[in-house]
Amino acid sequence: MNHQSDKRKIGFRLDLIWEYLRPHRKKVLLGALALVVVNILSVTIPMEVRRVIENLEEGFQLKDVLNQAWWIIILASTMAGVRLLSRQIVFGVGRQVEVEVRQKLFDQMLKQEPGWVQSLGSGEVISRATSDVENIRRLLGFSILSLTNTFLAYSFTLPAMLAIDPWLTGAAISLYPVMLGTVGLFGGRMVRQRRRQQQSLSRLSELIQEDLSGISAIKIYGQENSEQKAFSKRNTEYRNAAINVARTASTLFPLLQGISSISLLLLIALGSTKLQQGGLSIGELIALILYVERLVFPTALLGFTLNTFQVGQVSLERVEELLKRNPAIKNVKQPISLTKQIKGYVEARQLTIKYPDSDREVLSKVSFSIKPGELVAVVGPVGCGKTTLARTLGRTLEVPDNQLFLDGNDINQLKLNDLRENVAIVPQEGYLFTSTLANNLRYGDPSASIEKVEESAKQAYLIDDVKGFPDGFNTLVGERGITLSGGQRQRTALGRALLIPSPVIVLDDALASVDNKTAAGILESIRTQRNRTVIMISHQLSAAAACDRILVLENGKLVEEGNHNQLIMKDGAYSRLWEREKAVEQLDTVISRKVGLENDSQKG
Repeated sequence: MNHQSDKRKIGFRLDLIWEYLRPHRKKVLLGALALVVVNILSVTIPMEVRRVIENLEEGFQLKDVLNQAWWIIILASTMAGVRLLSRQIVFGVGRQVEVEVRQKLFDQMLKQEPGWVQSLGSGEVISRATSDVENIRRLLGFSILSLTNTFLAYSFTLPAMLAIDPWLTGAAISLYPVMLGTVGLFGGRMVRQRRRQQQSLSRLSELIQEDLSGISAIKIYGQENSEQKAFSKRNTEYRNAAINVARTASTLFPLLQGISSISLLLLIALGSTKLQQGGLSIGELIALILYVERLVFPTALLGFTLNTFQVGQVSLERVEELLKRNPAIKNVKQPISLTKQIKGYVEARQLTIKYPDSDREVLSKVSFSIKPGELVAVVGPVGCGKTTLARTLGRTLEVPDNQLFLDGNDINQLKLNDLRENVAIVPQEGYLFTSTLANNLRYGDPSASIEKVEESAKQAYLIDDVKGFPDGFNTLVGERGITLSGGQRQRTALGRALLIPSPVIVLDDALASVDNKTAAGILESIRTQRNRTVIMISHQLSAAAACDRILVLENGKLVEEGNHNQLIMKDGAYSRLWEREKAVEQLDTVISRKVGLENDSQKG
């Protein structure tokens, strides 16, 4: 049973390899034919050398020797040219497959929901898109070439050797199993050591990347010495890993040379005896020596090839696992296309959300309706489900059917691209790319004019900051927007959303890093655009108070609904949140005054 299962597994892998090679089968066939030609020529050349030596035994003729020498040179040059062609073809196929697989992986990753990347880990995804893809390239390039060449080398060379002398042939290659076993023993160790070396280099690179990103924290807390020690430790680990690889290689290759030399000496010793007895000519002995030397390299390489082949098959399966994963969020079979811009009517009917592997309802039977052009705030304590609600509106997590509607359409039935063109989500931590400020603002519409960019910056109350930058909109935003303040990053992300004419805008605590005055100004700027429905999820109740309506969530349930004046009169969740916020503001004011008085007294 197990044996049959293993056979099916290996067969599947070979079928998988063929699936990758099939689009390039003409080039693969051409490369294989080139290898056949190479091996035919490599068998022919020793035969020609044998003929030259046998002719010399009959008598030296300079003209004949020169003609034969030129013929051997032509054969050797042709073989070298065809060998180069075969390598270029096969390695070229491997490189092309590498490009195609990496593109497929990238396209597949863009289809997945954000939660998948977070659960799997970005490092694991990057590893499969880089190291595993490189292993596949080696499998389809180096391994296929080497295995094919080894098979052809033995297929053509052994019959030629056996035709000369079967007994000497057996004696000459008797040590090859020892050579192959040595390669297998050391080759596996070298693969493991190279993997550890690569892992050490990855850990070293990760530390450098983290320290460059967190250089401010390192400076603030004075942890330069600690980071230097951490780097020194990982740097030493990498050095030791590299030395181990070099030590193994330095042991293996002399061993292989020794074994091949013993094989050659054995052939010469036994062949000389036969030569004296008249059972073998000098030309035949030289031809056998050339053939034995020809088999040394592919035999020694076979162990490495098999290891590379096995590693490549594992990587092939890891990559296929990603390529075959169906995204949890995708279009239905016949999605509804929005041929015209929607009005912005949002409705939830008993909306209930659970995260995978959890029985807890993050949102429980939430129902509400938001009219087109209405400005609605969603408030509540931490963990009440506000961010989850924002994610459902953008459908970045799974939403049950017939529970959330946009202009009367179930959002699950809407084409994803159409839904996201009509609903702009501005998260609390808006991701900024390493590019200019203008390009970050026009990310949703790369062809937007500078006039539209400036208008969106004005609406997001960013224009004054831009004027203060030396390069204005051409200011380069560092990695993750590191060159901007928290408020500037949030307003840039908001400006990006405002640049696109989306009828619905969802602000997921997107004004948390700006002061109340600026937040009120931004909301007023958005309110002037009556064609937009704005859903503001916020902890800032002072900003929420200016909204048309407020939805109050608590423990995943909608517990209150109304405007600020209506809700403040109730002795409910909203009034408690409001009193708590005002108490915190008063405490902050008292502390600020106390600090100011202490500073004044110290100056006096």
